[in-house]
Amino acid sequence: MPEMHTERPLTASSPFELRVQGARSLPEPEVRRALATGDVGFLHSFTTGSTVDGPGVRVVAWTSGCMWRCQYCHNPDTWTMTNGIPVTVARATEELRKYQSGLQIMSGGLTISGGEPLMQHRFVVNLLTAAKQMRIHTTIETNGYYSDKLSDQELDQIDLVMLGIKTWGNARHRQLTGMDMEPTLAFARRLAAGRRKMWIRFVLVPGLTDDADDIANIAQFAAELGNVERVEVLPFHQLGKFKWQQLGLQYKLENTQPPTAEQAEQACAIFRAQGLKAY
Repeated sequence: MPEMHTERPLTASSPFELRVQGARSLPEPEVRRALATGDVGFLHSFTTGSTVDGPGVRVVAWTSGCMWRCQYCHNPDTWTMTNGIPVTVARATEELRKYQSGLQIMSGGLTISGGEPLMQHRFVVNLLTAAKQMRIHTTIETNGYYSDKLSDQELDQIDLVMLGIKTWGNARHRQLTGMDMEPTLAFARRLAAGRRKMWIRFVLVPGLTDDADDIANIAQFAAELGNVERVEVLPFHQLGKFKWQQLGLQYKLENTQPPTAEQAEQACAIFRAQGLKAY
């Protein structure tokens, strides 16, 4: 596949920037070939200077394409693969190389998020491998649903996995995301068996994911794994609300308020009661 050219810059000021139809002119056979080879990926954007997407100061590559439909998603424009910009591994590596020295000095690295990165697992592995060759710390943020696509050798290219656990109980999980939760839990167990570093991310949404018993079950599961270094309780926000509106999507959380600081602290306390570090 030839080098891709686009008028849209790869770097964005924020992941909340609405981006659509970045690959609208790319024929379907070429999209499939890109996914099969990993030579080209589909990215919403690169953002720089993040201090909330892994350790240190980080560059974040936001992929397009996700099989889940989380009710609280703040980037629904990343659900569709071809909303992303087609980017070769070479171009993505060149972009990352600009920040190599600074990332090392600031104990940061590259985080690949989404969307769901493992929908493009070959591209993601290729980019992570390039980062490791530059001695840059690597992280993926994933729901783990397609983790069985990764071999143990490919997992070696990932220094840290930030795994999203959305809620507890398969029925509730399907209502929230549209998908089963067992593949996520299976990936967590696989990471634990390999003693691979993991953070858990949990989005706290009042009236939706704030059931104390559900949080306690997630906390118990995470504690029993033995490899969870940190739990991040992420307060729900409305920064992506405008995207649902502009994309013509039904947004069920139109009137949902973010949790209070007290509610977030109560959730953290449940995780800490199981001996976990929670923030």
